[in-house]
Amino acid sequence: MVIFDHRLEKVPDATTWDLPLTAEERGRTRYRFDKPGFPSLFIQLPRGSFLHPGDCLGSPTGETITILAADEPLLHVTSGDRLILLKAAYHLGNRHVPLEVNLDYLRLAPDPVLADMLRGLGVRVAEITAPFFPERGAFHSH
Repeated sequence: MVIFDHRLEKVPDATTWDLPLTAEERGRTRYRFDKPGFPSLFIQLPRGSFLHPGDCLGSPTGETITILAADEPLLHVTSGDRLILLKAAYHLGNRHVPLEVNLDYLRLAPDPVLADMLRGLGVRVAEITAPFFPERGAFHSH
């Protein structure tokens, strides 16, 4: 198992591996990743860290990885009316759904119940595959 325990300030000329991770996986900074085509990798960074695409990590034995954003299934929500899109974001936030917010679209993990709710609000919902960048930092538990 290769353990990656520190960020690299300078991006190396070449990395040992490019590691595509989902949004959820990029939030795991103490986790064993068993991915096809890779040896067992263990990321051990300070708790509360978040990995961003382009981050480079190093191991004590000299291996390096570059973090990539993996494509994942998503709901892509659009509307010609930004107020309706804003209302959709409000209703999703009220349900504590991880959400990517953009002026022209919202993205979230597939959920048929939420897709029906969103269509009921008058927005368009399409299933896509793309990297996911949900908002971070305002999550809390009850």
